[in-house]
Amino acid sequence: MADQTYLHWPFFEEAHRARAETVERWASNALRSVDHVDVDASCRKLVTQLGDAGLLEATGAVDGRLDVRILCLSREILARHDGLADFAFAMQGLGTGAISLFGSQDQKAAWLPLTRTGGAIAGFALTEPQSGSDVANSTMTAQRDGDSFVLDGEKTWISNGGIADVYTVFARTGESPGAKGLSAFVVPADTPGLSVVERMSTIAPHPLARLRFDGCRVPAAAMIGEAGQGFRIAMSVLDVFRSTVAAAALGFARRAQDEAVWRVQTREIAGAPLFEMQMVQGHIADMAVDIDAAALLVYRAAWAKDSGAARVTREAAMAKLFATDHAQQVIDRAVQLFGGDGVKSGAAVERLYREIRALRIYEGASDVQRVVIARQTLAMATAEGVNP
Repeated sequence: MADQTYLHWPFFEEAHRARAETVERWASNALRSVDHVDVDASCRKLVTQLGDAGLLEATGAVDGRLDVRILCLSREILARHDGLADFAFAMQGLGTGAISLFGSQDQKAAWLPLTRTGGAIAGFALTEPQSGSDVANSTMTAQRDGDSFVLDGEKTWISNGGIADVYTVFARTGESPGAKGLSAFVVPADTPGLSVVERMSTIAPHPLARLRFDGCRVPAAAMIGEAGQGFRIAMSVLDVFRSTVAAAALGFARRAQDEAVWRVQTREIAGAPLFEMQMVQGHIADMAVDIDAAALLVYRAAWAKDSGAARVTREAAMAKLFATDHAQQVIDRAVQLFGGDGVKSGAAVERLYREIRALRIYEGASDVQRVVIARQTLAMATAEGVNP
């Protein structure tokens, strides 16, 4: 059993501890054996199972707000058990986050009951081939044509691409140059003109695809919020879900520590447990410090958002940067402690080694987070008139 003492930190209320217990109980039973070969089928099955268990309800907003601490706790626990289960849960929230937080009543009624129960799979289509993390430079267009918009362009590295039933798509409507000229749309996957042109394989397989929009016509009512608000909507959604990426990294790190502790207690060298070596104890200590430090940053960001902060850009960026980078280090130490067994295909720590790498890239790469943190810190200093 992984460490549970952090649940009694002052960031959490009884409802959060109860949800953590529910997710842990479900994951312990349902995730003992997940197929990582046919990932499309596995993700569809996991979404259905998560919906049947009521766990996807947390991915929908209540009174215009998401409980970020519940999202983070859910992702941490699911990731500790199985990375694909975490992925299936997370994409339901990210894929419909814009609808949940900014959508019209008709949009919410059409999609949220389905995505919260596992009846539909969602995708978040933001990244483009030439822009990557530079969302303001997106070039995909949405031209107004009477009571419709016509979408043209490409999106890439889209999670759930190829299996999603609905995508939240960001395109340039041209109200202004740069960030202020983007808008968001709800686009069902079967809309004519939308096609999957490439399925993408990665070191830790997930459903990923490049999408093409070629004269893809959607009704004007498909726009989420108002024209020109797409960038703000995207950043608001990422403000919430960036903290949950950090939580998933934390879950991977906790599992790696559990595996490493078991290994050094049961493996002998020169007739004594591996744990008796001071160098090994140093590795375990570094793991424990990294994990607790990451958890503090993750749940500070989640608590701040849940407590009413309009934006937690700096806090979420800090959490994602530290948790993902240090989870990579924790997992690397675990692999080292396993020796040859640590790089054996199918070993738990080998799988974690592959899983963690993408988290340092998607939803804002580590170096992008450093830029965000630096700019936010400078802005705060300027606003407060800091003068040593």
